[in-house]
Amino acid sequence: MPALIPTDHYAEITWIGCVADQKSGIRSAALDQVELTWDGVPGEFHGGRTRPACVRVKDQHARGTEIANVRQLSIVSAEEMAAIAEDIGIDALRPEWLGASLVLKGIDDFSRLPPASRLQTESGTALIVDMENRPCIWPAKELEKDHPGLGKRFKPAAAHRRGVTAWVERPGPLRLGDRMRLHVPDQRPWLHLEGCLSGKAF
Repeated sequence: MPALIPTDHYAEITWIGCVADQKSGIRSAALDQVELTWDGVPGEFHGGRTRPACVRVKDQHARGTEIANVRQLSIVSAEEMAAIAEDIGIDALRPEWLGASLVLKGIDDFSRLPPASRLQTESGTALIVDMENRPCIWPAKELEKDHPGLGKRFKPAAAHRRGVTAWVERPGPLRLGDRMRLHVPDQRPWLHLEGCLSGKAF
């Protein structure tokens, strides 16, 4: 029995980026295309098959512990970026401020995609969604550089709109204009999920 359901939801790649070095900031550089490897985007700061554990998994691993890298790519939604920009009070939110690997257009409620969903191009290149990304201070710092005084508005405006992290299931090319089809797990939500999340400030 298939474990994933191909949906009728498609997204278009409208932007591709690469963060070569995060020492000076998260700002990414635009690319026309990329050939994904098992490590993610070649030359990407967040690439690699493994990564050191960070604060996001502090309840599971001591900081710096080598773990599998399921955060090879940061994927954001064009529609959610527009909503963030409106709440901040600027004309547009630039993807490079977010350190984005991909900007996709066309899938509603993008940041809440089920973990383990797949995004696959017609040529077969496939990404596995890890989970919703969380707003952090790095994009706020980039925003502040171009719009002094507004960086502090990023985190509240980006809550549940920061996109998702993902990793490569099948290497291959990604190009501007490529369509990616959404495949979702054939599984209902866990019965006890709501109880685990009650009282959490998400």
